[in-house]
Amino acid sequence: MVEDMATDGPRRAENSEVAGVLLAAGGGRRLGGRPKALLTHRGRPLIEHAVRSLRNGGCGPLHVVLGAAAEEVRARADLTGCAVSVNPDWEEGMGSSLRLGLATLTATDADAALVLLVDQPGIGAEAVARVRLAYRSRMSLAAASYDGERSHPVLFGADRWTGIAAAAVGDQGARSYLREHRDAITLVECSDVAEAYDIDTSQDLKHLE
Repeated sequence: MVEDMATDGPRRAENSEVAGVLLAAGGGRRLGGRPKALLTHRGRPLIEHAVRSLRNGGCGPLHVVLGAAAEEVRARADLTGCAVSVNPDWEEGMGSSLRLGLATLTATDADAALVLLVDQPGIGAEAVARVRLAYRSRMSLAAASYDGERSHPVLFGADRWTGIAAAAVGDQGARSYLREHRDAITLVECSDVAEAYDIDTSQDLKHLE
């Protein structure tokens, strides 16, 4: 199912609490052990740009999951207004960080979680806002798409968190859950406002400014 959330359709998300969850625990193994959160982009740590995208895209509250070099990230990056958790098992992969991020929301009033990865600086507030507006109920499942290909950010209604957490193992994150529930996903085209490249290797550093 593909929708252009930038144009028409009901905007029920405006009255719902969609929390932003930023996964920023990775150690940058393919970058020589440089934590991605601390890569410099436009003069500031990369993590700050991701936090700004969530905030300016209308998400709140904001929850950040750190892991590698967590204390250094706290010291160097401005995470004002964010609830920060540290994943002691970050080396197990993204799945453990996603589980922790969702767990931090269970005691809140959030109706959904919008999940963004720290190493995708081409995804800004406009894409976040579009996916946020795909919220319809606590069973919502939505993702940005780029020329029809599903990517980030992704939105998980609160009633799906338990199932997503159970399936989030290793570096898979929510991939297996999304495959199993592909027919329920609302795809939100964002290729006109964002690019979904990752900063994974030294060759990818060309995307940073």
